[in-house]
Amino acid sequence: MFLLGYDIGSSSVKASLMEGASGKVIASAVSPKTEMTIQAEKPGWAEQHPEAWWKHVKSATAEIRRKAAGKIREVRAVGISYQMHGLVLVDRNRNPLRPAIIWCDSRAAGIGGQAFSALTPRKCLRRLLNSPGNFTASKLKWVMAHEPEIFARTHKFMLPGDYLAMRMTGEIQTTVPGLSEAVLWDYPRGAVSEMVLDFYGISGELIPPIVETFSIQGELTRSAARELGLRPGVQVSYRAGDQPNNALSLKVLDPGEVAATGGTSGVVFGVTDQAAFDPKSRVNTFVHVNHALGHPRYGVLACINGTGILNRWLRDQCWDRRKGNSYRDMNRLGAEISPGCEGLLIFPYGNGAERTLSNKDMGASIRGLKLNIHNRAHLARAVQEGIVFAVNYGVDIMRGMGLCIDTVKAGHTNLFLSPIFAEVFSVVTGAQVELLQTDGSQGAARGAGIGAGFYRSIPEAFVGLKTVRTVQPDPRLARRYREIYQNWLGVLRRELTPT
Repeated sequence: MFLLGYDIGSSSVKASLMEGASGKVIASAVSPKTEMTIQAEKPGWAEQHPEAWWKHVKSATAEIRRKAAGKIREVRAVGISYQMHGLVLVDRNRNPLRPAIIWCDSRAAGIGGQAFSALTPRKCLRRLLNSPGNFTASKLKWVMAHEPEIFARTHKFMLPGDYLAMRMTGEIQTTVPGLSEAVLWDYPRGAVSEMVLDFYGISGELIPPIVETFSIQGELTRSAARELGLRPGVQVSYRAGDQPNNALSLKVLDPGEVAATGGTSGVVFGVTDQAAFDPKSRVNTFVHVNHALGHPRYGVLACINGTGILNRWLRDQCWDRRKGNSYRDMNRLGAEISPGCEGLLIFPYGNGAERTLSNKDMGASIRGLKLNIHNRAHLARAVQEGIVFAVNYGVDIMRGMGLCIDTVKAGHTNLFLSPIFAEVFSVVTGAQVELLQTDGSQGAARGAGIGAGFYRSIPEAFVGLKTVRTVQPDPRLARRYREIYQNWLGVLRRELTPT
């Protein structure tokens, strides 16, 4: 029996075909081969059309069909991982009414900030564990205020994964973790937040019916099966936001366990059984995939928008890919530079309003650049150091909430493929880093197996999961990086202090 997992990111769609019994990946695919376009008509905006995601789901599936034609016809269940916090609006015919407003779009930050003040921080944090901030509910209010003709035609709003599941099954549904990511979940009541809906003047009829994260949520329609080249009736049995799903892929499910990613954004995701929150809502708490009544599981998430996207920007500006230059070349050159890059500091805040900075959009910046010393090798290392420093700023907030971060698990992919990044991450955070051979699409495939009942328990789903290597904090570098980080932090704090 085979499982098919999709990871719908803002850069690409990844797909993995997994043999359920062994956990072995039979085939994988990515579409497109270069990063998907993010449309930005105005500063701080970020949009993608939902149909572009469906197009690349079909393209990635077609590649897997070519690689494993006989086996893909034996797929029993499909799982979906998706970029969190996006907003998709559809009419009664299930057609998108506008491009999706995606996770790194900043336009609704002011709306969420006003709601946080008006509802009072005390009430928001007690009921929502978060500020409404720049999340999906606030984006929906923005459409209501600025595009009333589109809002009037809206039948349902969805998260990106809900939309892809609808394209597969014809069913419009969502989940409790999804509603928590939209900041529409009242934790004490265990229900949709009437407080947020009433404040924004949004009808609860726009919210899709709720299904369990691990459950049979529908079957492929004949038309969807034909477009994907799968059998009609294949079950869609799992959906989750990309960061909770990444935690699942790494078997990070219980209190004290921590996951990290280094894709377009950088995230540290710690699991707790306490409804904890940061008083300033700089890191966020959401319902985890394995949360249940009497078995609370929450994910505390520190997100930095401008991580992998900054590394990509540097590659595109300073390396000629037509000559075969790649991230590997950047890592090789960066490894030749000593820690601290001779005073060069980079702040990776160039991809919209940053939650860890209380939704400020300060832009990316370079400090200490000496034109007669620094070159692109220094930049290659300083970018990765700056990303780690920004992530550690979020980790410090999480530790202040009582989370223990001694061991961090991450997929051996994206930024964690870089020896520089993995080493600096371990040294600066002081955590042991375990790199596992997995990714979001594999996590979605395992989730599909759980939801379809192929695995009798969640632990059974991790058959075949392997550790690639473990990185221990290097004590020889610890003192030096403490000094560098404190210098970096001092500059950041001065930037954040009102003049």
